[in-house]
Amino acid sequence: MLYIFDLGNVIVDIDFNRVLGVWSDFSRVPLANLRQSFSMGEPFYQHERGELSDEDFAKALCDEMALPLSFEQFSTGWQAVFVGLRPEVITIMQQLREQGHRVVVLSNTNRLHTTYWPEQYPEVRAAADTIYLSQEMGMRKPEPEIFQKVLEQEGFSARDAVFFDDNEANIDGARKAGITSILVTDRKTVPNYFAKSAC
Repeated sequence: MLYIFDLGNVIVDIDFNRVLGVWSDFSRVPLANLRQSFSMGEPFYQHERGELSDEDFAKALCDEMALPLSFEQFSTGWQAVFVGLRPEVITIMQQLREQGHRVVVLSNTNRLHTTYWPEQYPEVRAAADTIYLSQEMGMRKPEPEIFQKVLEQEGFSARDAVFFDDNEANIDGARKAGITSILVTDRKTVPNYFAKSAC
């Protein structure tokens, strides 16, 4: 079987409120204002596909949110999204590989984040056979092409794949590609899934 894991809130806990908190501290713009103006719009998607540079992305978001930040301040806040590893998922990934399954990570991410999390959480790379990143592939979830590309690269059919993600749109996209897909709603979802399939 091919097991495909998303990164954020599946293997690693993330929290965008932490990003906004750092930006608020740097800029003195009230946190409530930032919560209202922050959105994952087109610049966000372009950045995740590798179509927008880090600097242009920072400028677009700062303009959109009226945030007076330097690129360094923006970057420091952007990296604050990562909270910590879910070791129980890392253990499951390792066990699956030991059982002869193929285990990959498929993440919508961007260059700024990939300069941070692989060093911060080396366990992720160690527990996966391959890591697929949207910004390197030039496409992002839930676009159907990204799921087809992973299946193609791995040499598996959709019926022999299981996908875990915390985003409903991504789950829908994978299901349309014929992949069994599990919506991760909390830290128990992945362990519970494998506990049930072991029964």
